[in-house]
Amino acid sequence: MSNYRWVICAMLFLATTVNYMDRQVLSLTWKDFIAVDFHWTDADYGVITAVFSIFYAAISLLAGKFIDVMGTKKGYIWAIVVWSLGACLHAGCGWLTMNIASIGSIEELRAVEAGSKLALSVSTISVWLFLSCRMILATGEAGNFPAAIKVTAEYFPKKDRALATSIFNAGASVGALAAPLTIPVLAKAMGWEMAFIIIGAVGFVWAILWAVLYNKPSESKYVSREELEYIQQDNNAPEEEKVETPKQEQANDDLKISFLQCFTYRQTWAFIVGKLLTDGVWWFFLFWAPAYFSELGYKSSDTMGQILIFVLYAIVTVVSIGGGYLPKYFVEKKGMQPYPGRMLAMLIFAFFPIFAMFAQPLATTSVWFPCIIIGLAGAGHQTWSANLYSTIGDMFPKSAIASITGIGTMFGGLCSFAINLGSGSLFTYAEEQGSAFTFFGVEGKPAGYMIVFCYCAVAYLIAWALMKTLVPKYKPIRG
Repeated sequence: MSNYRWVICAMLFLATTVNYMDRQVLSLTWKDFIAVDFHWTDADYGVITAVFSIFYAAISLLAGKFIDVMGTKKGYIWAIVVWSLGACLHAGCGWLTMNIASIGSIEELRAVEAGSKLALSVSTISVWLFLSCRMILATGEAGNFPAAIKVTAEYFPKKDRALATSIFNAGASVGALAAPLTIPVLAKAMGWEMAFIIIGAVGFVWAILWAVLYNKPSESKYVSREELEYIQQDNNAPEEEKVETPKQEQANDDLKISFLQCFTYRQTWAFIVGKLLTDGVWWFFLFWAPAYFSELGYKSSDTMGQILIFVLYAIVTVVSIGGGYLPKYFVEKKGMQPYPGRMLAMLIFAFFPIFAMFAQPLATTSVWFPCIIIGLAGAGHQTWSANLYSTIGDMFPKSAIASITGIGTMFGGLCSFAINLGSGSLFTYAEEQGSAFTFFGVEGKPAGYMIVFCYCAVAYLIAWALMKTLVPKYKPIRG
């Protein structure tokens, strides 16, 4: 039997890695490089990440349907080309800001007095320009997960989907892992502009490879008959088994679901709840971890700051891939049905983020405590996310998978919008108030981080309980 499905999984992993590296360039350069030039505050950065999140959310609502209509081959190429273009365009924001503000050189830009009218003008112009580029980036990136989840459903049987999803989803943490080792180095050696261009250009290479390597399993010359039978094993069970045994019950893949009809199913709302309450947690860690370590005295431009981010995402990567095997173990070794096995795995990993509430208090003892704690919380999210995505393939026909993924991703983006906008404003306010602002015995800006960490700690258990209430048992969509 051929094993070409794992080549496709590797391509999904690479796309997700590129996706997150493109997203991370700004978070690893704004505090120590870009803010210095443009006089940005935490609130400015919070606005940029929040608008990116809300725009990503809005586009995600349409991106899933776009992938369903275009197909995974063409749709994925369009997505990565658009987001790679958006990533590269960030490099022109400095030049445009200087021209609009009538500033002749980078030296003159850096000499602008902080708090002056010109500094406010530079800050405002640059924020709007970066927002424009982030919107283009978001437009393309919104297609990544709907396409990847749909490809996974095409190339893997249900029992393997959580493992395949956890592997390609690990690209998010590997991208975040590689980012601090490459982006600050590029920014320091060649300027932050080149960091955007070089990382962004990788996506164009991936698009060429995808065009050459990908076809549906039934159309691919690299997939043997034996592998095709393995991939389609869920569809090949005898009809009487499907009726008599709940374990064999399948979603009706011939069923066509309209976009609005998707919202009539409790299964859709269970997925929405799982994304709405938890996606923002991951995006908060992704966007704010470098700035958080910088606040603790370890800048992303310094070796120690880079090591901390690397270790954090190394923990995320290793633990999350191992966690993706858990449902497969429950199904094959314990005889559980896929959906209950998946929900049990999600419950186990919903407890991991609880430790986040101890990150800030322990930071005064050693910076390694928040590094490890955030790493474990991030690993809990990634494993949760991989299994959550797989519940779509469990219960919906393949024709609707990308649409449902897009809908859930939109609501996840709303959570990210709220957390990032709120965090930026909260941190700026807490810093201004100083010791007058307290929470659980922590003062000033650290108290702001403490508030957000407490939400991160409980979000997953609340989400799991609501999902279980909405869909207590496995129930595929059959018309």
